[in-house]
Amino acid sequence: MFLAIQWAELWNKLVDWLLATGLPAAIRLLIGVVVMFIVFKIINIIFGRLQKRLKKENADKTISIVLIKFLRKALKVLVFVVFLGFVGIDTASIGALIASAGVTIGLALQGGLSNIAGGIIILLMRPFRIDDYIKGQGEEGTVEDIKLFYTTLRTPDNKVIMVPNGQLANGNITNYSMKDTRRVDLVFSIAYESDYYLANKVIAECVNSHPLILKEIEPFIRLSEHAASSIDISCRVWTKNGDYWTVYFDLLETVKVKFDEAGISIPYPQIDVHVKND
Repeated sequence: MFLAIQWAELWNKLVDWLLATGLPAAIRLLIGVVVMFIVFKIINIIFGRLQKRLKKENADKTISIVLIKFLRKALKVLVFVVFLGFVGIDTASIGALIASAGVTIGLALQGGLSNIAGGIIILLMRPFRIDDYIKGQGEEGTVEDIKLFYTTLRTPDNKVIMVPNGQLANGNITNYSMKDTRRVDLVFSIAYESDYYLANKVIAECVNSHPLILKEIEPFIRLSEHAASSIDISCRVWTKNGDYWTVYFDLLETVKVKFDEAGISIPYPQIDVHVKND
């Protein structure tokens, strides 16, 4: 009988708690989850359309992609904090906890903070953009993404390299894509016995007949060195940035073929030995 009375009291208390606290809390939690899900969807739709609009208007790819990613995540974190406050969780204590955790993590990851600072410097100073081909910290490749800690490079053989932003921002950076034009530098070696003027003429004909070499900038073709086994002729021409490697390899191949046709020999290192008999 006594146990029956206790179970009845517990049941009544449970029902009272559900009606007074549990049910409203559950309803508030359900509403919060639904609203948060809807807001997340709206954020994704808005930023997706904004990204398409910027892409259509040929906006700066670096700023648009990085900024949109950052704002999207920041808004979602803000919505989540509002959701916690809506369901009755004290967000002030959560904020204090996040702040203290941030200080602890910051002390433990000082190198990470330098990478964050480097990422901010890269975004502000913009020494390179997404899709630029760069060289830095002994690595080179096409910039695929600029994140808070790392910059992602894709090498010509399709490898992915993650370069820390702190080191990248504080070191030398060579940007091969910043300018529209680029100079192709080549050196052609001929034997001392070969006709230099004929070789110069052959190189000039190859240069003038190539459609991708810029004709408004006069090419430079001059004898540059009397080497140990050869006469070296420097050839410098200008082309559009995207045509650099095409012109580079085309000239190497074409000049070799024309040298063979003209009887101009390309030497290899050799030593002449003279024996003296006393």
